[in-house]
Amino acid sequence: QVQLVESGGGLVQAGGSLRLSCAASGRTFSSHAMGWFRQPPGKEREFVATIDWSGGSTVYTDSVKGRFTISRDNAKNTVYLQMNSLKPEDTAVYYCAAGGRAGPTVRDRNYDYWGQGTQVTVSS
Repeated sequence: QVQLVESGGGLVQAGGSLRLSCAASGRTFSSHAMGWFRQPPGKEREFVATIDWSGGSTVYTDSVKGRFTISRDNAKNTVYLQMNSLKPEDTAVYYCAAGGRAGPTVRDRNYDYWGQGTQVTVSS
């Protein structure tokens, strides 16, 4: 059974940092893209960042460029999201996704597997 388990969420003040992790089990994703999405309160899920199979290519949504960094460790079957300079508008449930294509993938419909989500709350 394939599982993606996110961790690292929590409550932080504006300007602070958090590092999210997503550990996959049940199969390896070393040949597939991985990504992070988020769902703010009362809004639809949106793309945040994606990384290709090798870790050599990344794509970010404009609102997080320069503040968030996605990375992966294929040996650990894990993807990370380092979030710096957090803002209240970053408050959301953050989901990791894996599978599908090898290259950076921004569309949620192109991912095969999803985690259960981790809450990130940024206070002003």
